[in-house]
Amino acid sequence: MKVRAFITIAILAGSVTLTDARKNQGEAPMITAFFSVLKEVVKEERVDYSALKARPADLRVFLDLAAAMTEADFRSWPESKQIAFLINLYNARTLLLIIDHYPIASIKKIGNLLKGPWDQPVVRLFGQTMTLGHLEHEILRKRYNEPRIHFALVCAAKGCPPLRAEPYAADALDRQLDDQGRRFMRDSAKNRLDRNAGVLYLSPIFDWFKNDFTGKSESLQAFVAPYLSAADASFLTKNTVKIRFTDYDWSLNDRAGAAR
Repeated sequence: MKVRAFITIAILAGSVTLTDARKNQGEAPMITAFFSVLKEVVKEERVDYSALKARPADLRVFLDLAAAMTEADFRSWPESKQIAFLINLYNARTLLLIIDHYPIASIKKIGNLLKGPWDQPVVRLFGQTMTLGHLEHEILRKRYNEPRIHFALVCAAKGCPPLRAEPYAADALDRQLDDQGRRFMRDSAKNRLDRNAGVLYLSPIFDWFKNDFTGKSESLQAFVAPYLSAADASFLTKNTVKIRFTDYDWSLNDRAGAAR
């Protein structure tokens, strides 16, 4: 509570910079703030947007501290830490985008035909304001050869992988991304293997970003096999299957479950 109180008071006073944060708690205030958000609002793989809208202070603290990060400091980090930071930033800014428009039935209701939710200049980073689309496609996807980010970036839709109830961290990133892959792949509404029919049903995410996945593996089938059950993985290593893509559910991943 003391750390959170310090952060909130300093932010309100306009005095917190990343340098100040490091002098006091290293980078802990930024992670502490986002952890507080996720712990409170992520329940059973859904998000309590009503609670977040009522108490957004910690989310704004995280985003303010992330915006204070200098590009020079960021580039001094190891790759795993950079990726973890950028995933957290993407997910946090998506949460704020939703509560800024909540109640809403789907993230796709934000914006217009020319500029949808991922085209809004809302992400503050390195002294710039960019879109969520730029953060994902021009930074995360372009700079890092890590297809598992698609298991971690959450666009506030039920069709997405679930939002974790913890921030991503450099020393846990491999474990977290692999766990996300297993959780996502074993959701039969999104991904499943029909052994009798010889058909592998995959989320459209694997269609939209096929080159990201096959850049690390010879095929989508080979890429997803380790994230399935042992029996399904064994089947995929011995058989060639057809791939079909499931429908993507764009409705809000709201714990309330009510369409607005």
